[in-house]
Amino acid sequence: MEEEKPKTFYVGTYTNGDSKGIYQYQIDAKGILSKIGLVAKTNNPSFLAKTKDNATLIAIEETNENATGFVKSYAIKKDTLLFKSKSKSGGEHPCFVSVNAKNQVIVANYTSGNIGYLKLDNQNGLTNLLATQQHTGKGTTSRQEAPHAHSAWFHPIKNEVISVDLGTNELWFSSIDEKENKLVLSKQAKLPMAEGAGPRHLVFHPNTKWMYVLNELNNTVSLVKENNDMYNVVNSISMLPEGYTAFTKGADIHISNDGQFLYASNRGHNSIVIYKVNAANGNLTLVGFEDVRGANPRNFSLTPDQKFLLVANQDSNNIISFKRDVKTGKLSFINEIAAPNPVCILF
Repeated sequence: MEEEKPKTFYVGTYTNGDSKGIYQYQIDAKGILSKIGLVAKTNNPSFLAKTKDNATLIAIEETNENATGFVKSYAIKKDTLLFKSKSKSGGEHPCFVSVNAKNQVIVANYTSGNIGYLKLDNQNGLTNLLATQQHTGKGTTSRQEAPHAHSAWFHPIKNEVISVDLGTNELWFSSIDEKENKLVLSKQAKLPMAEGAGPRHLVFHPNTKWMYVLNELNNTVSLVKENNDMYNVVNSISMLPEGYTAFTKGADIHISNDGQFLYASNRGHNSIVIYKVNAANGNLTLVGFEDVRGANPRNFSLTPDQKFLLVANQDSNNIISFKRDVKTGKLSFINEIAAPNPVCILF
C-alpha cells in the first residue's frame, strides 16, 4: 500500500518575538510534525483563510496604522506564497478573516469594533475596502466597555454574515447587498448572550441548523438555533472542570465533520475540552479534557482526514499533534514541534 503523503498546513503568528510571518509545516500519516519554513514575511498574520479552490491565501495584518489594520492576499503555488495585494481592513487590529465561495471577504476589526467587507478578483487580488459595518453598545465587564468584533462568519447555506462581538456581548446578523456592496442588518439584527459571556468564535454543525458559540469571558459554549427566522440561545455548557476557579479564558472551537464531537480550547486551564453532540437535539455532554502540553492554546485545527487534532500554543511556542479516536472523540498525544508565537493553523 502506498504511504500517505504528509499534509501541509500554514501557521499564522504574532511577530513581536522570533516570528517573521507565515510558516508552513507538515504532518505525516503517523501524526509526526515537521517544519518546511517561512513562506511569507509579514507583520502579525494572526489569522489566515483560504479560498475554496485553494488558489488564494488571505492573511490579516493585526496592526493599527492611522486607525486601520490590513488584509493581504497571496497566490498559492505549490510550497510558495506569492504576494498579490494589500488592502485596508477598515478598522484597528483586525483579528479574523473569512472568505466564501463567491470570494467575498469579511474581516473582524477588534479594537474598532467593526466589520470590513472586500472581494477577491480572479487574479488572487483583493479589492480596496468596499464597506464597513460599525457595531455599537457595550457589555458589563472591563473588557466590554466598547464594541470588539472578534470574528465574522458566512452562514454555510444562505446570504447571511454572523459577526461575533465580545464587547457588545452579542451576535450581529446581516446580509450582503451585492449591488450596493454593503452589509445590511437583518430583521433580528442582534442576539444577546448571557451577561458577561463575551462571545468570541462560533462553529456550525454540519447539518447547518445548529450553531455553537464559544464565550471567552464566562468559559461556556452556547447552542444557538434558528426558529421562524429568529435565532435564540437554547442552552450553555461550561468549558471547565467543576470547581476550577483560577483565571482562564476560552479561545477556539471546532466540530468533527461527522458532527459527533465538539472541541474547544481553554487558555489558562490550558486544555482542549471534548464534548459529545446529541444527534437528535444538538445538546452537548462532557467527554473530558486533554492537556495541551503548552501555554495559551489560542487556535487549533482538525486535520482534513479528521484523524488528528493540532494545537497552536502561543506562549510556549509549540504546536502539538494529538491522535483523535473517531469513536470516542478522545485525544492522545503524538508529537510536538517548536513554532514562534503560533496563533493560527490552516490546512
